[in-house]
Amino acid sequence: MYNNKVIICGVDTSTLPLLKESRKEELLRKIKLGDKNARTELINGNLRLVLSVVQRFSGRGENPDDLFQVGCIGLIKSIDNFDITQNVRFSTYAVPMIIGEIRRYLRDNNSVRVSRSIKDTAYRAMQVKERLMNETQREPTVTEIAKELDIPREDVVIALESIVDPISLYDPVYSDGGDTIYVLDQIGDNNDDRNWLDEIAFKESIRNLSERERNILTLRFIRGKTQMEVSQEIGISQAQVSRLEKGAINKIKEG
Repeated sequence: MYNNKVIICGVDTSTLPLLKESRKEELLRKIKLGDKNARTELINGNLRLVLSVVQRFSGRGENPDDLFQVGCIGLIKSIDNFDITQNVRFSTYAVPMIIGEIRRYLRDNNSVRVSRSIKDTAYRAMQVKERLMNETQREPTVTEIAKELDIPREDVVIALESIVDPISLYDPVYSDGGDTIYVLDQIGDNNDDRNWLDEIAFKESIRNLSERERNILTLRFIRGKTQMEVSQEIGISQAQVSRLEKGAINKIKEG
């Protein structure tokens, strides 16, 4: 990176096109009709998205050009598998696919030895996971993956955990319109033993917020939903949920 430019795979990424959401939707419709030129345009128009994902893996000593090329494979897979009938933004679907492709590459080049049987189980689980994501447009549970593989849930957990690199809760997942989504924002809280006094104090603290802000904070911190689950329930993007949540928390702090 130099002079505010990122040169990767010999390309000055500052010159890459940036597509509007409406244009992406138009291209996706054309792609489903077999338009190869539309496919090429959509790939080129999302290379910045690949770059943003690659940057979160910086500092691991990996060649960024290699990671970028692997990320492009994930982008192409997401384009080929995206269901235009679902009410999901393309970037929301593509980012996990790109991350998954890069993590697979890193696992294959990992110096830590994992037994062949566990590795085979992990790869099968990842394949089932991707298939279920394509079919349902959501992240499948470990139980669902185990049922598809007809093996104990514990075996799936052990296999997947053995090949996943540890990440920080404050690692960025992606940015949408300047609003960065972090790993922490993807985590729900399913603790059913919450003290009822805490809940009363919480309801008191959100009393002066707007109805939408109260709803978001209640879903997040009382019902333990993730930001993605909240966005699907109230019909806005995860980035909007993140922005409204942070704004509401700041209001409470200032009040």
